[in-house]
Amino acid sequence: MPRGPSGVVLLTDRWQAGRPLTEVVAGAVAGGVRWVVLREKDLPRADRVAIAAGLRSILAEAGGTLVVAGLDPLDGDAVHLPSAGPYPPPRLGLVGRSCHSRPELARLTTEDYATLSPVFSSRTKPGYGPPLRPDGLRELIEASPVPVLALGGVETPEHLHACAAAGAAGVAVLGAIMRADDPTEVAATLTAAFRSTVSSPPRTAEDRAEVSGTGLRPTVPTEGSSLTARSGHGRPQPPSATMPRSPTPTILGGR
Repeated sequence: MPRGPSGVVLLTDRWQAGRPLTEVVAGAVAGGVRWVVLREKDLPRADRVAIAAGLRSILAEAGGTLVVAGLDPLDGDAVHLPSAGPYPPPRLGLVGRSCHSRPELARLTTEDYATLSPVFSSRTKPGYGPPLRPDGLRELIEASPVPVLALGGVETPEHLHACAAAGAAGVAVLGAIMRADDPTEVAATLTAAFRSTVSSPPRTAEDRAEVSGTGLRPTVPTEGSSLTARSGHGRPQPPSATMPRSPTPTILGGR
């Protein structure tokens, strides 16, 4: 198994998805995503196991990997743990950890990678912060003993450029793909943006100054404006674990 996520990493949230979760993930994989973190922690374990099996099947065809948020790998071998614990982490094929500060990074032991958040202001979790911004992200990446994924408010190609330039091994994206009318197009655009920065020459101090204030570089094409949410800002609170826009209780788009 690869030792850690890289590139564009998709975090799931079926409440924000405009179609069944498996369809959104399949579209993202078609657009180049090879790492998916399954959240949906409010569901019973049996439902999460079923979702995990379906997503693993989609990813396997593209050589991708499913990581499960929480301590239970759901019959797999890769988990992403919260900053609160457990410590030490379990012995599995791949273990990631959510971090937000230098002291949390210092607690890492055998984890394979970490997320750092929030990098930008996030509509998925409003009020979390203050945002690190690219300069703060870079400082923490330099202090991290493991590769880092940038997380929080990452929605546009400009954000991807800034995170890659700061040294992130990848970026974790949720709303921009979950809410997209065309997940494949959005995933392809974001993946290309990240790869273009990684493959370009190292940035000078003058280049880095361009992204230190807002995280956006005005010299980068602004096609990412279409990647922001189109279906509302809040998280709906339906009475049961049903898909948005679905007339029947379904999680996988027709179990």
